[in-house]
This record gives sequence, structure tokens and C-alpha cells, in this order.
Amino acid sequence: MDINMIAPELRGRVRWMPTMRSQTKFSLWLGRRITRMIPSSKVDGVDAENHRGAPRMRLYRPRNVRTNAALLWIHGGGFMMGAPAMDDHFCAETCRSLGITIASVDYRFAPEHPFPAPMDDALAVWDWLQASTKTLGIDGDRIVLGGQSAGGGLAAGLIQRIHDAGGPRALGQWLFCPMLDDRTVNRHELDSIDYPLWSNRSNLVGWTAYLGGTPGGFTAPPYASPSRREDLAGLPPAWIGVGDIDLFFDEDRAYAERLRQAGVDATFVQVSGAPHGFEGWARNTVLGRTYLKKARSWLGDIVGAPYETEAALQSVHA
Repeated sequence: MDINMIAPELRGRVRWMPTMRSQTKFSLWLGRRITRMIPSSKVDGVDAENHRGAPRMRLYRPRNVRTNAALLWIHGGGFMMGAPAMDDHFCAETCRSLGITIASVDYRFAPEHPFPAPMDDALAVWDWLQASTKTLGIDGDRIVLGGQSAGGGLAAGLIQRIHDAGGPRALGQWLFCPMLDDRTVNRHELDSIDYPLWSNRSNLVGWTAYLGGTPGGFTAPPYASPSRREDLAGLPPAWIGVGDIDLFFDEDRAYAERLRQAGVDATFVQVSGAPHGFEGWARNTVLGRTYLKKARSWLGDIVGAPYETEAALQSVHA
């Protein structure tokens, strides 16, 4: 990819970023090992703890509670790796700025555990939240599902699954560069583009692992590839954000458009010159801060807790 397509303040960082081209057992082991070694972030005003039993998650509780809503968050990693620690700072800052409880799912990985195992783990956290409303002081009808990349795809699929099951439904869907459509692997004109972090060749590896077979065929299991769902009517409001040089840009924009056509309130945020997952590795840039402010402002409106900037939080707690 031409470096000039990338936003100027991100170019220096992108030059040093690897793109996964294939997946050997060793590289998969190493990637998982590295993400599991990420240290926890400590953010004032937030209590966070790991739940090692069933279901596995990392739970964030704000000391200044501002809403009885909650967020179920799912990290990325191409369905094959990752850990809640990857998004520890992101979740803690979101928890504090909105005063919201967050449960970050620690799910099993493909290819050892293909679909539906990762989604089943996320559903188990949803069920745990529903059963823990009194303990946590949350409302089971006011839970937003969110995620990034593969986690965003899991969240979108779980939204559909919960919708079809009846019972409590999600309040909203908060999706960062979500991995929504296995059929993107069939767009071979994208194979030669060296997308930072996640290329279409990477995409083939991830979807093959998750589906347990060749992706992009005529069918896929319900909820596994959310973009394949024909009827999107009745799904909760959505916020979808993605960079315009992200492999998932086209599928994310198309999903947002289809949600709108089905009568769903869908906000689509396009970030010029932003590669995949930049909100994580470039969160302190102007581009990253502006994007995260937009995202948290939308979530704050949905849960009834207007987003408070860092400066506002410091003035309140001074």
C-alpha cells in the first residue's frame, strides 16, 4: 500500500507494523503468548478484575456510576488470538468516562475451537450479566454489545442470535472495524494490496480457522458471517466505525447501509487514511482521540450517560 494513502501522523507507526500473511503453529503460539503477557492498565476511578471461572471475562466497575446500562465487549484477533488485556486501557477509559459497567469476554480461539465456540462464550457472558443484574446494579434490557475487528463480527452475530431467541434484547451495537463477511476472501483484486495489519490473505486464514473449512462459499452457518443475514429489520441501533484504507471498509459500509434500509438507526463513521485497528495502537494521536470521542459520545447517548472528556473528569474529581 502506498504510504501516502495513510494519514501523516500514522505513517511512522505503520512502517513498523507487521501484516500476518500465513499462520504456522509456532506463529500462532507466539502471538497468543504475547497477547497474554500484556500488562493490565490501571485507570483511576475504575475497579477491574478477571473472572477465571465460567464464563471467563474481565469486569470493569466504575466508582462513579452514571448509568444502569452495561457494555459487553469482545476483543479482536482474527478469531485466533487475543486477550481482554489488549483492550484494557480502552475498556477502563470507557468505563470511567461514561460511568458504565463493562464485561470483556475472554473467549476460546479457532482453529481449535471454531464457530460457534467463541460466540457461545460471549453468549455465556451475556447470560451471566442477565443473571447478575441485582448484584451489578444494571438493567438487563440496557446492555450494549460491542467489539473490534473479529470481536466486532462476533458482537454483530451475537446481536442477531439474541434477537432471534427472544427475551431481553441488546440496547445497541458498537462496532469498530468489524469483521462481518467471509465472502470478502473471494475479492481477489484485494489480494495484492498490502493492507497494514490485516490483509485479504490474513482474512482467508482467519475465516478458514473460524468456519472450520473454506470460507466464501454459497452458505455459512447462521450468525457466523453477519453480513449474510438477509433480514436486518428490528436489530438495535448501530455505530460502525472504520478507516477508509481498512480491508473491511467496503463490507462495513455496506452493512451500515443495509441496516438503514431495514429501518435500523445506523451511524457510519469513515476515517480518512486510517488503517485497521488504529484506535488501539494510535489512540493518543489527534486522529485517534477524535475518533474515540465520537464513538464514546454515541455510546453515552445510547446509555444515557453523556461522554465526559478527560479534562471534565479531572475537574469533577479534583
